[in-house]
Amino acid sequence: MAATVDNADPAELEKFSSLASQWWDPDGKFRPLHDINPLRLALVDRHCAGGVKGKRAIDIGCGGGLVSEGLARMGARVTGIDLADKALAVAKLHALDEGISVDYRTCAAETAAAEMPEQFDVVTCLEMLEHVPDPASVITACAELAKPGAPVVFSTISRTAKAYATAIIGAEYVLGLLPKGTHEYSRFLKPSELVGFARAAGLQLVELCGMDYNPFTHVAKWSTDTTVNYIAVFRKP
Repeated sequence: MAATVDNADPAELEKFSSLASQWWDPDGKFRPLHDINPLRLALVDRHCAGGVKGKRAIDIGCGGGLVSEGLARMGARVTGIDLADKALAVAKLHALDEGISVDYRTCAAETAAAEMPEQFDVVTCLEMLEHVPDPASVITACAELAKPGAPVVFSTISRTAKAYATAIIGAEYVLGLLPKGTHEYSRFLKPSELVGFARAAGLQLVELCGMDYNPFTHVAKWSTDTTVNYIAVFRKP
């Protein structure tokens, strides 16, 4: 794959850069991500043979580093990549303050795939696909980064009326759980679309499940409903 940084929306990068200072505030704009992070990390650990400890992991679209740092705390050797420089600066500073080692890089998924093919025991790309112009390209890059047999984990939002009502109208405008404009409905991916892109990239589906998040109790749990938030785990043959 040719290295490129074109698969990014400057408006999306600016949006998350402007919120960079809030990434690690557990009661701030990114509280839902803090609340669901333990559940997601546990799932990644479960799908990694013997757990993530000692494994080499790459977190695509790492933002302020919630997942990257979480994996590092579990003993993984982590590379976190993103194109939002301010968010990465926050991630680096927080890791330094916490004494956590993460290799953060300003890098596109496609560029990383060209430079480090089949070098990772686990690949994560969480809450990122809905923010790029060409999600299929990112999914292909993730597949190329994974070693044979490695799990590749994606989480995103389905393009349904229910998702529009809850993830945009409810979460952004009514409850204020997320900054207004965080999501664009047309970029949501139905599970069938994500699975199709992944299969075209040579990945095999292992698990697909929905996530329920209660904004009042701040409790997240897995469910069979994939019409809003969902996570898909694939494996590279």
